[in-house]
Amino acid sequence: MRFETLFKLIPIALAAAVSASAFAAEIKLGAAEALSGPAAKYGVAIKNGFTLAADEINGKGGVNGDKIVLIAEDEQGKKEEAINVFKKLIFQDKVLMLFGPTLSNSAFAADPIANAAKVVVFGTSNTAEGITAMGPYTFRNSVMEADVLPVTVRAAAKHFKLKNVAVIYGNDDAFTKNGYDVFKNTLAAQKIPVTDTETYAKGDVDFKAQLTKIKATNPDAIVCSCLAEEAANIILQTRALGMKQPFIGGNGLNSPKLFEIAKEAGDNTIIGSPWSAENATPANGRFIASYKARFGSDPDQFAAQAYDAMHIVAEALKKVKLSGNLEKDRQVLRDALPNVTLNGATGKFTFRRAPSKDGKETGYDAQQDAIVNIAKGGKFTLLK
Repeated sequence: MRFETLFKLIPIALAAAVSASAFAAEIKLGAAEALSGPAAKYGVAIKNGFTLAADEINGKGGVNGDKIVLIAEDEQGKKEEAINVFKKLIFQDKVLMLFGPTLSNSAFAADPIANAAKVVVFGTSNTAEGITAMGPYTFRNSVMEADVLPVTVRAAAKHFKLKNVAVIYGNDDAFTKNGYDVFKNTLAAQKIPVTDTETYAKGDVDFKAQLTKIKATNPDAIVCSCLAEEAANIILQTRALGMKQPFIGGNGLNSPKLFEIAKEAGDNTIIGSPWSAENATPANGRFIASYKARFGSDPDQFAAQAYDAMHIVAEALKKVKLSGNLEKDRQVLRDALPNVTLNGATGKFTFRRAPSKDGKETGYDAQQDAIVNIAKGGKFTLLK
């Protein structure tokens, strides 16, 4: 090799060495999400939100000079897979903490493993009541349905001048069952009569029998505690039956999947959420633009919550000094998290301690205001 060629290569080699050593250490964070199966419509967006935030943080020098490394595993939206993935991330990959799982059903199965191992588990899409009651290492920035649905129903009742409603919900899923309980209590508290209540099971695609019963009661609106795909099919089948009632739902409907299936038949669906694409804050604007540039599609609520969750964890880590002792570092992070506040894509965020019903130490819930959206032209817009 000629000397001049060698001299030309030296700066390149030095640059590569500097780049490789730019970070002092790696901070391994696990993510157990549904990256395949029916819940992947939420899980893939969630992973994208984590990835975008981690890359932004690392691009600015990481956390106190350390690089965030995301280890994502597919829990398929299944309880048994969530358990297996949690064990792998905690005991084999030795992550500092973990995010997930995607569904509340899976969280009830897997979160106790994290609490027993004294590892923070951070839910970004679990809204069922009782999630954070499982132990002091359970956190979430997904706002509970109990906080969102009363605001949603009140806004829908005013907008549509509702005198009564019918209800349909999935009776074999923790999220949809909890949503139904909240809707039931909310409707009673707001003195809105229920003309009929129908149920379905996960995986059902034909809802005509239930909807025919609902049609006979002629409600002013239909309350749907459902996930997006089932909700979309329910909406389409009501329209096929000549029913024109608006729908009221929880954040399970806040997914592009609703409009991929229902198209404009989903118009006049009202949902409550901590996030809206029309929330014109600088932080949300930056998030939406960055997400579109990176993934070539519009973000949803679940991507936004994951994006904020990664930044919340980063803020907690900035305030502590990691020692390299995994057991101690896991506890240090857990103790720092409750004090974090953030003004992110989903707005102003703080934690609040979950109430204890049996004297046991609990985890932390999200403290955020609900935003009410209405579907118009195949997308959700702010209800004004």
